[in-house]
Amino acid sequence: MAGEAQAQAAAAAKLEAAHRALTADPDVQFQLQRVEPPRPPEWLLHFLHALGKALRPVGRFFRWVDSFLPDAPWAKIFLWAVIALAAATLLLILWRGLRHARWEWPYRRRRLATVAAAEDEEWRPEEAPARAWLEEADRLAGEGRYAEAIHHLLLRSVEDIARRRPRLVRPALTSRELAAAGAVPEAARGLFAGIAASVERSLFGGRAVGAADWDAARGAYADFVLPRAWKA
Repeated sequence: MAGEAQAQAAAAAKLEAAHRALTADPDVQFQLQRVEPPRPPEWLLHFLHALGKALRPVGRFFRWVDSFLPDAPWAKIFLWAVIALAAATLLLILWRGLRHARWEWPYRRRRLATVAAAEDEEWRPEEAPARAWLEEADRLAGEGRYAEAIHHLLLRSVEDIARRRPRLVRPALTSRELAAAGAVPEAARGLFAGIAASVERSLFGGRAVGAADWDAARGAYADFVLPRAWKA
Protein backbone atom coordinates (compact mmCIF):
# COMPACT_ATOMS: atom_id res chain seq x y z
CA MET A 1 0.00 0.00 0.00
CA ALA A 2 2.85 2.38 0.84
CA GLY A 3 4.46 1.71 -2.55
CA GLU A 4 1.22 2.40 -4.39
CA ALA A 5 0.75 5.69 -2.51
CA GLN A 6 4.26 6.78 -3.42
CA ALA A 7 3.64 5.96 -7.09
CA GLN A 8 0.44 8.03 -7.12
CA ALA A 9 2.22 10.93 -5.41
CA ALA A 10 5.04 10.78 -7.96
CA ALA A 11 2.50 10.77 -10.85
CA ALA A 12 0.65 13.74 -9.36
CA ALA A 13 3.89 15.66 -8.96
CA LYS A 14 4.85 14.90 -12.56
CA LEU A 15 1.41 16.05 -13.82
CA GLU A 16 1.65 19.27 -11.81
CA ALA A 17 5.13 19.99 -13.20
CA ALA A 18 3.85 19.44 -16.73
CA HIS A 19 0.90 21.79 -16.10
CA ARG A 20 3.23 24.51 -14.73
CA ALA A 21 5.41 24.16 -17.81
CA LEU A 22 2.42 24.43 -20.11
CA THR A 23 1.00 27.51 -18.40
CA ALA A 24 4.43 29.14 -18.47
CA ASP A 25 4.66 28.74 -22.27
CA PRO A 26 3.89 32.20 -23.83
CA ASP A 27 2.86 30.59 -27.16
CA VAL A 28 -0.18 28.96 -25.53
CA GLN A 29 -3.19 31.22 -24.89
CA PHE A 30 -5.49 30.31 -22.03
CA GLN A 31 -7.43 33.58 -21.70
CA LEU A 32 -9.72 33.74 -24.78
CA GLN A 33 -11.01 37.20 -25.70
CA ARG A 34 -14.46 37.74 -27.17
CA VAL A 35 -14.26 38.88 -30.80
CA GLU A 36 -17.08 41.07 -32.06
CA PRO A 37 -18.05 40.43 -35.69
CA PRO A 38 -17.67 43.46 -37.96
CA ARG A 39 -20.85 45.50 -38.23
CA PRO A 40 -22.26 45.84 -41.76
CA PRO A 41 -22.37 49.36 -43.19
CA GLU A 42 -25.41 51.42 -42.34
CA TRP A 43 -26.59 51.68 -45.94
CA LEU A 44 -26.70 47.89 -46.20
CA LEU A 45 -28.70 47.60 -43.00
CA HIS A 46 -31.17 50.21 -44.23
CA PHE A 47 -31.47 48.45 -47.60
CA LEU A 48 -32.10 45.03 -46.02
CA HIS A 49 -34.63 46.54 -43.66
CA ALA A 50 -36.47 48.25 -46.53
CA LEU A 51 -36.32 45.08 -48.63
CA GLY A 52 -37.77 43.00 -45.82
CA LYS A 53 -40.52 45.54 -45.32
CA ALA A 54 -41.31 45.59 -49.06
CA LEU A 55 -41.39 41.79 -49.29
CA ARG A 56 -43.54 41.36 -46.22
CA PRO A 57 -46.79 41.30 -48.26
CA VAL A 58 -45.23 38.68 -50.52
CA GLY A 59 -44.50 36.51 -47.51
CA ARG A 60 -48.05 36.93 -46.28
CA PHE A 61 -49.35 36.02 -49.74
CA PHE A 62 -47.31 32.80 -49.82
CA ARG A 63 -48.47 31.89 -46.32
CA TRP A 64 -52.04 32.51 -47.43
CA VAL A 65 -51.59 30.29 -50.50
CA ASP A 66 -49.91 27.63 -48.37
CA SER A 67 -52.90 27.56 -46.04
CA PHE A 68 -55.03 26.16 -48.89
CA LEU A 69 -52.60 23.39 -49.77
CA PRO A 70 -52.90 19.88 -48.33
CA ASP A 71 -50.67 18.86 -45.47
CA ALA A 72 -48.95 16.07 -47.40
CA PRO A 73 -45.34 17.15 -48.19
CA TRP A 74 -45.34 15.62 -51.68
CA ALA A 75 -48.57 17.47 -52.57
CA LYS A 76 -47.11 20.80 -51.46
CA ILE A 77 -43.97 20.19 -53.48
CA PHE A 78 -46.01 19.39 -56.60
CA LEU A 79 -48.37 22.35 -56.25
CA TRP A 80 -45.57 24.82 -55.52
CA ALA A 81 -43.75 23.53 -58.63
CA VAL A 82 -46.89 24.23 -60.71
CA ILE A 83 -47.14 27.72 -59.23
CA ALA A 84 -43.46 28.39 -59.95
CA LEU A 85 -43.90 27.22 -63.56
CA ALA A 86 -46.91 29.51 -64.02
CA ALA A 87 -44.97 32.44 -62.56
CA ALA A 88 -42.00 31.74 -64.87
CA THR A 89 -44.35 31.66 -67.88
CA LEU A 90 -45.87 34.98 -66.86
CA LEU A 91 -42.43 36.54 -66.46
CA LEU A 92 -41.43 35.22 -69.89
CA ILE A 93 -44.52 36.81 -71.46
CA LEU A 94 -43.79 40.12 -69.72
CA TRP A 95 -40.15 40.04 -70.84
CA ARG A 96 -41.07 39.30 -74.46
CA GLY A 97 -43.76 41.94 -74.37
CA LEU A 98 -41.35 44.60 -73.14
CA ARG A 99 -38.68 43.50 -75.61
CA HIS A 100 -40.84 43.21 -78.75
CA ALA A 101 -43.69 45.55 -77.73
CA ARG A 102 -46.11 42.72 -78.55
CA TRP A 103 -48.22 40.99 -75.89
CA GLU A 104 -48.94 37.43 -76.91
CA TRP A 105 -48.36 33.85 -75.82
CA PRO A 106 -45.02 32.38 -76.97
CA TYR A 107 -46.64 29.60 -79.02
CA ARG A 108 -48.84 32.18 -80.77
CA ARG A 109 -45.80 34.23 -81.69
CA ARG A 110 -44.19 31.19 -83.30
CA ARG A 111 -47.41 30.39 -85.18
CA LEU A 112 -47.69 33.94 -86.49
CA ALA A 113 -44.07 33.86 -87.60
CA THR A 114 -44.74 30.62 -89.49
CA VAL A 115 -47.81 32.12 -91.17
CA ALA A 116 -45.88 35.25 -92.13
CA ALA A 117 -43.08 33.14 -93.61
CA ALA A 118 -45.61 31.13 -95.62
CA GLU A 119 -47.16 34.34 -96.90
CA ASP A 120 -43.75 35.61 -97.95
CA GLU A 121 -43.11 32.41 -99.86
CA GLU A 122 -46.48 32.54 -101.60
CA TRP A 123 -46.44 36.23 -102.48
CA ARG A 124 -45.63 37.21 -106.03
CA PRO A 125 -46.41 40.44 -107.90
CA GLU A 126 -49.45 40.15 -110.12
CA GLU A 127 -48.12 38.41 -113.18
CA ALA A 128 -50.00 40.26 -115.96
CA PRO A 129 -49.42 43.83 -114.67
CA ALA A 130 -45.79 43.04 -113.84
CA ARG A 131 -45.18 41.69 -117.34
CA ALA A 132 -46.84 44.76 -118.87
CA TRP A 133 -44.68 47.08 -116.79
CA LEU A 134 -41.51 45.27 -117.76
CA GLU A 135 -42.49 45.21 -121.43
CA GLU A 136 -43.08 48.95 -121.36
CA ALA A 137 -39.77 49.52 -119.56
CA ASP A 138 -37.95 47.24 -122.02
CA ARG A 139 -39.50 49.17 -124.92
CA LEU A 140 -38.25 52.46 -123.52
CA ALA A 141 -34.80 51.00 -122.94
CA GLY A 142 -34.80 49.56 -126.48
CA GLU A 143 -35.36 53.08 -127.78
CA GLY A 144 -32.39 54.31 -125.78
CA ARG A 145 -34.59 56.10 -123.25
CA TYR A 146 -32.86 54.51 -120.28
CA ALA A 147 -33.73 57.23 -117.78
CA GLU A 148 -37.45 56.85 -118.52
CA ALA A 149 -37.19 53.06 -118.39
CA ILE A 150 -35.53 53.13 -114.95
CA HIS A 151 -38.10 55.66 -113.74
CA HIS A 152 -40.78 53.24 -114.96
CA LEU A 153 -39.25 50.52 -112.75
CA LEU A 154 -39.15 52.91 -109.81
CA LEU A 155 -42.88 53.63 -110.10
CA ARG A 156 -43.60 49.91 -110.27
CA SER A 157 -41.39 49.32 -107.21
CA VAL A 158 -43.35 51.93 -105.26
CA GLU A 159 -46.55 50.10 -106.16
CA ASP A 160 -45.03 46.84 -104.98
CA ILE A 161 -44.11 48.45 -101.64
CA ALA A 162 -47.64 49.84 -101.32
CA ARG A 163 -49.00 46.35 -101.90
CA ARG A 164 -46.71 44.84 -99.26
CA ARG A 165 -46.82 47.75 -96.77
CA PRO A 166 -50.18 49.53 -97.33
CA ARG A 167 -49.71 51.89 -94.38
CA LEU A 168 -46.26 53.00 -95.43
CA VAL A 169 -46.70 54.60 -98.84
CA ARG A 170 -48.26 58.08 -98.79
CA PRO A 171 -48.54 60.65 -101.59
CA ALA A 172 -46.08 63.04 -99.95
CA LEU A 173 -43.43 60.37 -99.30
CA THR A 174 -40.32 60.57 -101.49
CA SER A 175 -38.42 57.62 -102.90
CA ARG A 176 -35.47 58.51 -100.67
CA GLU A 177 -37.71 58.32 -97.59
CA LEU A 178 -39.06 54.97 -98.76
CA ALA A 179 -35.51 53.71 -99.22
CA ALA A 180 -34.80 54.58 -95.57
CA ALA A 181 -38.07 53.24 -94.14
CA GLY A 182 -37.49 50.67 -91.43
CA ALA A 183 -40.76 48.90 -92.29
CA VAL A 184 -39.15 47.63 -95.51
CA PRO A 185 -36.68 44.74 -94.98
CA GLU A 186 -33.04 45.62 -95.42
CA ALA A 187 -32.52 43.55 -98.58
CA ALA A 188 -35.54 45.02 -100.40
CA ARG A 189 -34.63 48.48 -99.10
CA GLY A 190 -31.14 48.26 -100.60
CA LEU A 191 -32.44 47.12 -104.01
CA PHE A 192 -35.05 49.87 -104.08
CA ALA A 193 -32.46 52.44 -103.04
CA GLY A 194 -30.29 51.45 -106.02
CA ILE A 195 -33.16 52.01 -108.47
CA ALA A 196 -34.10 55.30 -106.79
CA ALA A 197 -30.49 56.52 -106.90
CA SER A 198 -30.35 55.97 -110.68
CA VAL A 199 -33.55 57.99 -111.12
CA GLU A 200 -32.21 60.80 -108.94
CA ARG A 201 -29.00 60.96 -110.96
CA SER A 202 -30.83 61.04 -114.31
CA LEU A 203 -34.05 63.01 -113.72
CA PHE A 204 -32.94 65.32 -110.94
CA GLY A 205 -29.16 65.36 -111.26
CA GLY A 206 -29.07 65.81 -115.01
CA ARG A 207 -26.60 62.96 -115.52
CA ALA A 208 -27.01 60.61 -118.44
CA VAL A 209 -27.60 56.91 -117.78
CA GLY A 210 -26.72 54.15 -120.17
CA ALA A 211 -27.38 50.52 -120.92
CA ALA A 212 -25.25 49.37 -117.98
CA ASP A 213 -27.34 51.47 -115.58
CA TRP A 214 -30.50 50.04 -117.10
CA ASP A 215 -29.26 46.47 -116.76
CA ALA A 216 -28.33 47.10 -113.12
CA ALA A 217 -31.74 48.64 -112.35
CA ARG A 218 -33.61 45.85 -114.13
CA GLY A 219 -31.61 43.21 -112.25
CA ALA A 220 -32.28 45.02 -108.96
CA TYR A 221 -36.02 45.03 -109.68
CA ALA A 222 -35.96 41.34 -110.58
CA ASP A 223 -34.46 40.61 -107.14
CA PHE A 224 -36.69 43.19 -105.46
CA VAL A 225 -39.89 41.30 -106.28
CA LEU A 226 -38.61 37.97 -104.98
CA PRO A 227 -39.92 36.81 -101.57
CA ARG A 228 -36.43 36.40 -100.12
CA ALA A 229 -35.82 40.14 -100.45
CA TRP A 230 -38.78 40.76 -98.14
CA LYS A 231 -37.69 38.48 -95.34
CA ALA A 232 -36.65 40.51 -92.31
